Amino acid sequence: MKRSVVITGLGPICSIASDAPSFQIAVSSAQRSITPIESFDPSAFRAQLAGQVTEPNIRDMVPKPYRKATKVMARDTELAVIAAKAAADDAGLKTRGSEDDDSGFTIDPARSGCNIGAGLIACDTAELSRAVATAANDDGSFSDSKWGTIEPGSAGMNNLPPLWLLKYLPNMLACHVTIIHGLEGPSNTIMGAEAGALLSIGESMRIIERDDADLCFAGGAESRVNPHGLLRWELSDKLATATTADDPADSCKPYDPSSQGCFLGEAGGMLVIEEATHAQNRNARVYATLAGFAATQSLTPALPIFDDEPTDSDEGLERAITNALKDANLTPGDIDIVYPLAVGIPELDAREAGAIESALGPRADQIPWITLTDKVGNTLAAHGAIAAAAAALALSSQTIPDSPTRSPSNPPNELRNALVCTPSLAGQCAALVLSR
Repeated sequence: MKRSVVITGLGPICSIASDAPSFQIAVSSAQRSITPIESFDPSAFRAQLAGQVTEPNIRDMVPKPYRKATKVMARDTELAVIAAKAAADDAGLKTRGSEDDDSGFTIDPARSGCNIGAGLIACDTAELSRAVATAANDDGSFSDSKWGTIEPGSAGMNNLPPLWLLKYLPNMLACHVTIIHGLEGPSNTIMGAEAGALLSIGESMRIIERDDADLCFAGGAESRVNPHGLLRWELSDKLATATTADDPADSCKPYDPSSQGCFLGEAGGMLVIEEATHAQNRNARVYATLAGFAATQSLTPALPIFDDEPTDSDEGLERAITNALKDANLTPGDIDIVYPLAVGIPELDAREAGAIESALGPRADQIPWITLTDKVGNTLAAHGAIAAAAAALALSSQTIPDSPTRSPSNPPNELRNALVCTPSLAGQCAALVLSR
């Protein structure tokens, strides 16, 4: 018999919150935080708004001896480290990243794992530009030979900062989190776009179920709120157009055919999940049980790689939901609340809604659908963990957030089970069932 897995710590770091209590308040009251971009001048872009994390500071979230390492952390890594610290504190853990006078349950490093969803980390524009400028021809055009093939010491690429590449490897998120907290069990990095965090939570769940660990840090982090990330998304024509004077609610409208697209958001979402008896023995607070999980790949993703025509329903997501319910030994009638992706891209939203409706049948119209991307932006690899945290808090507090995006006339009186599901623009799909 597989071991039961529960959630004991939440680290939802996004534009509306920096810890679990503030996140619960913000989600319950349907707060929004899509604001003018402040980290660089966005005036050259059509999309000038995003969900931004303003606190806490990374140096305050790592042990003092480790603060030098923050110089080689990209923004994505910072968000993962901050979220992991918040989750560890919320779970009442004492790890290698704790201060000497901190109290808490001391983890067993060899029985503690880590799986984090990550994206393709964008380079710091200033760092890269300074080096590129030294590899120019006389007319100002870029020279391949001056960039990397002339005498050692004078090539343009040698003008990148020392250890430059170590900032931008996707596995650096898990690398820093495992080093800081002394997590010596199974560890992995999963790049699954918007599905990345759920895939990582599912992997951690399976690790604990098969007795390869007692505890795991699981989730994801990503930030595309930078010139490179914003440009790539704007060229894909998937972003809503809005200046700093516009109301984002007028542009990004989940499940509305008139929606212009999504806004980007940066976030770090991390959960501490544990084997149920392990959590019970240390008197841990339990938010919810991870009852079922499944992952699939759509053959016709929202951004077709070949010449396939997108279908009306995402068959991959439908299979993921159906299989997650089967894994949890539940039926569609057992689900009381849904946390989907719903990025505000009409073609993706329509296919996602079709998949949820097909998988849940009539139950889909009888329960509330809670969306987050219209409130914090599309947080990509972090989304599934942020949504799972919101679902766990709803189950724990028995509270349905205000103003669901899709609201039934007679909402459930009791929240027994929640469905968190997400497709992705590239076709990866994941579904997670949480139980009270």
